[in-house]
Amino acid sequence: MIERLKFMTRKKIILILLWTCILTQAQTFIAQLNSSQFEEIETLQKIEKRNIVVFIHTDWCKYCKTMQNTTFKNKELITLLNDKFYFVEFNAEDKRKIAFNGTVYNYNPNGSSSGVHELALELGTIDKQISYPTICILNDQNEIIFQHNSFMNAKEFKILLERLE
Repeated sequence: MIERLKFMTRKKIILILLWTCILTQAQTFIAQLNSSQFEEIETLQKIEKRNIVVFIHTDWCKYCKTMQNTTFKNKELITLLNDKFYFVEFNAEDKRKIAFNGTVYNYNPNGSSSGVHELALELGTIDKQISYPTICILNDQNEIIFQHNSFMNAKEFKILLERLE
């Protein structure tokens, strides 16, 4: 009888662990930040008018990585961005041509292994310089309504977005 209880207890523990894993994976899936490409914005705006949040970053920027791993992992912020805005995550060193708002933007090399995309300069330049990370918010007419060029935590970012909602 004791042996049977131990077996049932093990079985319950395994089921509980399995169920916990499933729930954890479901939460991770549900809390995904939806990211669009610039080329999709015009079509999306025809479906529903929204402001556009552009996160301009680089691969080498440690503050950009921190925002990606903390700010943009906040479930409340993810929900707000997914429900009320179009979100574009844009690497300022992307080398592809991008058509946006009636203009084609290109990557401009400024050295043997460095450069910056024209669209990053267009949206991220503040006081004649660009730095990373930069948050640029556009209205539904693709006009810049807000720019911020440093790290923002989830709480600060959420307050900003709620004001723009």
